[in-house]
Amino acid sequence: MNLLDQINQEMKVAMKNKDKQRLSVIRSVKSSIQNESIKLTRELTEDEALTVLNREMKQRKESLHEFEQANRNDLVEKTKLEINILEEYLPSQLSEDELEQIVQETVKEVGASSKADIGKVMGAVMPKVKGKADGTKVNQLVQKSLS
Repeated sequence: MNLLDQINQEMKVAMKNKDKQRLSVIRSVKSSIQNESIKLTRELTEDEALTVLNREMKQRKESLHEFEQANRNDLVEKTKLEINILEEYLPSQLSEDELEQIVQETVKEVGASSKADIGKVMGAVMPKVKGKADGTKVNQLVQKSLS
């Protein structure tokens, strides 16, 4: 079952259960996927749909950070719930050790030796961990391994 089919199924379940919060998040994600599809004038591949889902997750994490700084606890709780719902659709995340191993292998593959090669390493690592790791975390590990 592809991501869009799964989202459609979950949307039906949320409607039947009258789960307004879940339904709202699912509709938002579905809308974003459909907008991207319209923009590209074709159906999205599974990877492209996953990219849209990651973008939605990133937006919510950034919002969560802003809400926490502004002491908006009502919005913090709502956003945390939305993040939890979105996580159900993302592939399982790589552990710190797995991610570090991928970074080390890629550094060797690319032949990187200094911080000037961070962009080259990031360009090679990100497709390998697409949807399975946060880019910020990957960047930190790349910098650590090149220092």
